[in-house]
Amino acid sequence: MGWVGLLLAGWTALAGLRETRPEQQTALDRYVAAPDENYRFEVVQQQETTAGTVYCLKLTSQSWRSPSEVNRTIWEHWLLVAVPREVRHQTGLLFIGGGRNQAEPPSNMDGNLARLAVETRSVVAELRNVPNQPLVFHGDGQERVEDDLIAYTWDQFLRTGDERWPARLPMTKAAVRAMDAITAFCAGSAGGGHKVDRFVVAGASKRGWTTWTTAAVDDRVVAIVPVVIDVLNVEASMQHHYAAYGFWAPAVGDYVRHGIMNWMGSREMRALLAIEDPYSYRSRLTMPKLILNATGDQFFLPDSSRFYFDDLPGEKLLRYVPNADHSLRRTDAFDTLKAFYGSILEDRPRPRLRWHFGSDGLLEVVSETRPLQAQLWQATNPEARDFRLETFGTNWSARPLTSEDGHFSVRIPEPDRGWTAALVELTYAGPLNTPFKLTTPVFVRPDRTLHRFVPDAARGTR
Repeated sequence: MGWVGLLLAGWTALAGLRETRPEQQTALDRYVAAPDENYRFEVVQQQETTAGTVYCLKLTSQSWRSPSEVNRTIWEHWLLVAVPREVRHQTGLLFIGGGRNQAEPPSNMDGNLARLAVETRSVVAELRNVPNQPLVFHGDGQERVEDDLIAYTWDQFLRTGDERWPARLPMTKAAVRAMDAITAFCAGSAGGGHKVDRFVVAGASKRGWTTWTTAAVDDRVVAIVPVVIDVLNVEASMQHHYAAYGFWAPAVGDYVRHGIMNWMGSREMRALLAIEDPYSYRSRLTMPKLILNATGDQFFLPDSSRFYFDDLPGEKLLRYVPNADHSLRRTDAFDTLKAFYGSILEDRPRPRLRWHFGSDGLLEVVSETRPLQAQLWQATNPEARDFRLETFGTNWSARPLTSEDGHFSVRIPEPDRGWTAALVELTYAGPLNTPFKLTTPVFVRPDRTLHRFVPDAARGTR
């Protein structure tokens, strides 16, 4: 391993921020655009192979909040940048990842991402430690991570109205600063003198949410792959969550524990979601979008896309992975990301499909591109409107569909008891010799819920 001492100091401007009129700006726009002298990066490690080099950059993205409010104000990240021997593209991939802060640099990059750089002859980067965690707030001694950390900051905003509290702001700025660092590093001699100033951005869960908000504020983002964050139009989605289950799933327990649900319907919650909810920025999200979700997600209902997908502008593709939960473990979801990314790099048209689901249960799907395979996936839970993998199991099954002209029609019957969920999955020949799987949304019959959320202690102004 070689050690490189390249350092870029914090005066550098944020290069690709979207221009918005003052009256259209949100706290997210203002926070990300604010100069921060703490921004810098240095290359601390590199791993060379015959296929290329993976550089490990120590990135300082910003300072967030004051020392009296949080134990660590400076946000530091490991940014792993894979540069193949031959770089053919001005567009690169930024994958936003999580993890905990650690003093030692990681020993290697995610293998799928490193291989993707070589296969596509493009720069692929993995940003870690988003959000920076764990964090201790207000000296309470509790190390908070992931949803506990985010929910705490939401509670602070809802109580105080301080627009800089939501953790999505520094999470988004970290991704923007990562793009700045990738562009600057690759342009220099140490990075090979490559021009990389357009990005496909991807991430899962909280980082999937941050993928949306990064695209909302930065024009360098030419396409996005938000993964397992099936919650745009947050209030409608979460009301549906409770209406289906009659309780809050354990996965969202941190938000329940911090009392966030009791603010729904309030003026304060509307103000928070104007900053946080990607649905609030949907008019900006015109770039190609591949939305990857799981039918058995423990956070979100499988038919949550009903609250946002039709309202998204521009090109949009959807895939629900059957018999998978929030982790997407042991699935081929990465292949779909790979095929989509390859299509962006090669400027290849992506499959176009449309669908209609009638109240009588007739699902019609029209694919302008002939698929290699078509399948109907469905599952029936006789006891509850609940298809979480952790409670329902791997009980989705598939049967083939045939068509001569790309028009598929299938009726989803209502079960004698319980609920049936269904989707149509189409597999296409994708770039990089990779299958390109897309689906319809998940449709549930009967489309009926049995519960309604009423806060036990409503908060806020109504």
